[in-house]
Amino acid sequence: MLTYGTIDKASERWLQRTLSQVGEQLADVRDRIFTLASPQRHHVVLDLNAVSGLLTWEALRRVPEGGVYACVRTAADAKALEEQAAALPELMRPILLTEKLNKLPKVLTDVRFDCIIGRNALLHETDKKAAAKLLAKLLRSEGVIVLAETVARHTQRLYRLLNPKKVDKDLFDRIVIAEEAIYTETSDPMVNWDADDLRTAIVAAGLVVQVQKERIPTQMHITPALLERWFSPTVNRPTYATRLAEKLSQEEVLAVKDLFSRYLLNQTVTWESSIAFVQAHR
Repeated sequence: MLTYGTIDKASERWLQRTLSQVGEQLADVRDRIFTLASPQRHHVVLDLNAVSGLLTWEALRRVPEGGVYACVRTAADAKALEEQAAALPELMRPILLTEKLNKLPKVLTDVRFDCIIGRNALLHETDKKAAAKLLAKLLRSEGVIVLAETVARHTQRLYRLLNPKKVDKDLFDRIVIAEEAIYTETSDPMVNWDADDLRTAIVAAGLVVQVQKERIPTQMHITPALLERWFSPTVNRPTYATRLAEKLSQEEVLAVKDLFSRYLLNQTVTWESSIAFVQAHR
């Protein structure tokens, strides 16, 4: 939710996984998805958000007699997966799709899936009801959809990482107000929904659904690169500093950055995220 910017994300992810439990958490999410999906050896699987390959490679291992379609959003992501898949025999490689979710029916006109899986596949979708109906159309009659969606509305608040006793009370109160405003923005598709909204969207698509929301703590290392992303401008979406500036003066934003640098930089903190695990079928 807050880690956007132009810094080398691959190196940052590697460092986080080395210094913290992020890699372990991702493995747990992957295993939970496949436990719920229970793909058979002959199944055809669609990975809706294959950018990291987290689910794609495990799917290939689980369905050696079936097939795996891996959907990515950019040519760069597709190239990265192609390079990784080059080590596999050609018949075992995933079929790569460089398409947005709403374009998939036009590309997959004659393909239906036994399993549709994804991690944060719907996170950026503005119309989640439309997305759910689309997925239902791609599902075979006895198929299953399993998603793990980070509920950004309930993500870790940065101000909770600070000790309020070490911060001017008036400034701290204003930081709280400014940061909480990020998560009440009704026009932002990342934060304007909850697990119940996801359940409603999938039921509207004519599917039977179970949704379990879990709070997951992770040990996160606050690196200089991570801190810089929170406070640097970016064209992708507003950064933490940009959103603070809607409520605080520029001098106060710089003061907040100084507080984070003083008390959090190079520290390992407990970072809590909320994940909705979705299992749906006809």
